[in-house]
Amino acid sequence: MRKKILIALAVILLLLLGAFFFVVPSQLEKRLNVALNQPPYLASERAVELHKRLLVADLHADSLLWDRDLLEHASRGHVDIPRLIEGNVALQSFTIVSKTPYVWKMNIERNDDSTDNITILAVAQRWPTATWNSLTQRALYQAKKLEDTASRSGGRFTLIRTSAELSGYLDRRITEPRITAGFLGIEGAQALDGNLDNIDVLFDAGFRMMSPSHFFDTDIGGSAHGVVKGGLTDKGKEMIKRMEAKRMIVDVAHASAAVIDDVLALATRPVLVSHSGVKGTCDNQRNLSDEQLKGIAGTGGVIGIGYWETAVCGTDAKAIAKAIRYTANLVGVDHVGLGSDFDGAVVTPFDTTGLVQITDALLAEGFNDDEIGRIMGRNVLRVLIQNLP
Repeated sequence: MRKKILIALAVILLLLLGAFFFVVPSQLEKRLNVALNQPPYLASERAVELHKRLLVADLHADSLLWDRDLLEHASRGHVDIPRLIEGNVALQSFTIVSKTPYVWKMNIERNDDSTDNITILAVAQRWPTATWNSLTQRALYQAKKLEDTASRSGGRFTLIRTSAELSGYLDRRITEPRITAGFLGIEGAQALDGNLDNIDVLFDAGFRMMSPSHFFDTDIGGSAHGVVKGGLTDKGKEMIKRMEAKRMIVDVAHASAAVIDDVLALATRPVLVSHSGVKGTCDNQRNLSDEQLKGIAGTGGVIGIGYWETAVCGTDAKAIAKAIRYTANLVGVDHVGLGSDFDGAVVTPFDTTGLVQITDALLAEGFNDDEIGRIMGRNVLRVLIQNLP
């Protein structure tokens, strides 16, 4: 009898472990990365025809965090290579997440660094053991996933590291429109594991954009959602100088107001905001003030407008277009773009195949075709071509 009980307990344990490793991650992603509406996504005939001619670029997606083969068309999440191609996305920034507070504690007002969702996710998704304790290794592992995706794509997906590579890819896309590309960014300099020399390590792995902080304060600088919300530390100021020397792009999404001020004072190259909203249409701790928008535009940078409700105070393309209109009116149409936050544990109106609805909403806002082309991607592509190594 005792032996039978032990066998039964062992079987139950194995089933629980199997669920933890093979069921829980996918179910968690289904719950966290939601598209309110499912394809096909309807739009006006004019928008559909215009969208086909656009070069669409999105500054933020956290798709590498999840246990999916991005070459496969998934039934969950927001982004994969087939859906990028279907949505006519020319360039997608794949930003890696290395640490966040527990999901049930995370908020936009005040977080500390005492808890970590990503350790649990890394174990559940069977990431290499080196990633369990090292945030740098988590970044390198996710970068390797994207590099592997490119190598297995048969030319459908190109990983961009340099200005020349981007220009060459865009030339190729003229005759091969059914392809897409991406580049790597980092959400929060905690991924350096406290060592600025890891900037070189991450650069060599293909990363071309990084923000000082994410949901909590770091030894680099404060988060808009941190405890102290301070400015750049001395180490942080050195990080910005090193990044600029390597032609890495500084992203101030999630940064505290003091960090944004400090970055703008130091910057000699364009500063980007990979994903945000604006207080002018959605006033909360997460979003950017008019002065911050003007300062970022003053560097020649671009503000990526997000798609989720906290960013735009709405759940449709109309709310996204309203935030874009406000930003364009304030700082000029050359300084606004797309920053979806797809696959970033957010609810969005659509997945990446539905971006034609933004094109349609921008037409309704009164933008002309050329302005929509800049907003939907050419502004981002301009900055990257001019500023990547």
